[in-house]
Amino acid sequence: MIKNPFLIVLLVGLIISCKEPQRIEGSRIEIDEDIISSLTVEDYMKPYRDHVNNSLDSVISYAPATYSKSDGQLNTAIGNLMADAVYSESNPIFNKRTGKNIDFVLLNHGGIRSIISEGHIKMRTAYEVMPFENSVVVVELKGTQISKMLSYLARAKRAHPVSKHIQITLDENFEVKKALINNKPISEGKTYYLATNDYLYNGGDRMTFFHPNDSLYVLDYKIRSVLIDYFKKVDTINPKIDNRFIKLND
Repeated sequence: MIKNPFLIVLLVGLIISCKEPQRIEGSRIEIDEDIISSLTVEDYMKPYRDHVNNSLDSVISYAPATYSKSDGQLNTAIGNLMADAVYSESNPIFNKRTGKNIDFVLLNHGGIRSIISEGHIKMRTAYEVMPFENSVVVVELKGTQISKMLSYLARAKRAHPVSKHIQITLDENFEVKKALINNKPISEGKTYYLATNDYLYNGGDRMTFFHPNDSLYVLDYKIRSVLIDYFKKVDTINPKIDNRFIKLND
């Protein structure tokens, strides 16, 4: 009998190390329409799938026309709707927490991922237009940084959505000719509260003018949820292309 514990451990280790290594083999399984689904899994998943689809297919508003992000040069009906919806749904939350109001909203043209088709607007529509998990944040900026934002928008020459609370006019050379926030000229020393999404705040679409800033307020409110809440309150949407962001003719 071996009484030395260390020797026992050593012998076990030698025995294990002397065994030939096990060979693991695998094969590639192509996933296509010929794969037969498991009825057990399908039966388990069906109630959940049906519940999700029923929720996504529920009608929450109506669109009298089809709206696309390519409909306008510097502002589009769908972009205006999204920016105004972020303001109307987010400002009460921001005001309740801080006692202050959002001055205006800025989103990004590329964040609009689908059209809104004429007819019933469903919950699914909000997921198609905004499939990302972007959330609303409010940034406290001085007027000097708002001026940098205006320069960015002029150079970008894209219909980045802004809410109706800001009016931007470019001249024939895409230079900022006039800019108003709540119908007042922008003051470099004044503080403004700009609502945007966390993707842009972190530098998305090269929007670096958010930094540095005086304060950041995270609302924990997804843009998609904003749209859903907005659609539920509006029986029929009526977005328009307007004069909030325009370029003068040559």
